[in-house]
Amino acid sequence: MFKLWYSRKSCAYAPHILLYESGVEFEAEHLDFDKNEQISPAFLQINPKGRVPALVTRDGVLTENPAILFFLAQAFPEKAFAPNNPFELAKAQAFNNFIASTVHVAHAHKHRGYRWVDDTKAEAAMAAKVPANMAGCAAMIQTHFFKGPFVLGNSFSMCDPYLALITSWLGPDGVSLDDFPLLKEHHEMMKQRPSVQKAAQLYD
Repeated sequence: MFKLWYSRKSCAYAPHILLYESGVEFEAEHLDFDKNEQISPAFLQINPKGRVPALVTRDGVLTENPAILFFLAQAFPEKAFAPNNPFELAKAQAFNNFIASTVHVAHAHKHRGYRWVDDTKAEAAMAAKVPANMAGCAAMIQTHFFKGPFVLGNSFSMCDPYLALITSWLGPDGVSLDDFPLLKEHHEMMKQRPSVQKAAQLYD
């Protein structure tokens, strides 16, 4: 059995969805960041970075969304969560890594500027850039990565829960999905999936 450590409003939403899609039994353990439970000695033994998600498997603990999503795709090959073709698989990995390395960082500037600067004015300036930066990320996804109706084309993959996470962030980050009709269509389509509906109840 797997155990997923998560917190509300976190990026653990993506692997949570994929776990539901897999149909495997798993335990979900919530960490209250308002109480700093993510830096408790007990959790730091699981993930020394003090962040979520962390997925406990029989072989050990995995962290970082691209790694967890890829692991689940490999663990359940019958679900076809990832392409078999090496080039197409690399493109899927490129999308997930773009989300992790660029889009998530742009989003984090809104309320976690303290990770990069020690000046409140600088933090405010970073937060003010979030709408423009996230709109730029959305444009890159829609024009460069997105095939439709799913990220990689006609089939659901490990990339779609990650995009569902990002589209859920765009409105609060000051970006209208109306400006990105393909992403809006994907967002609405994903909301109809039982896996997304189950996960959404835990991340409101």
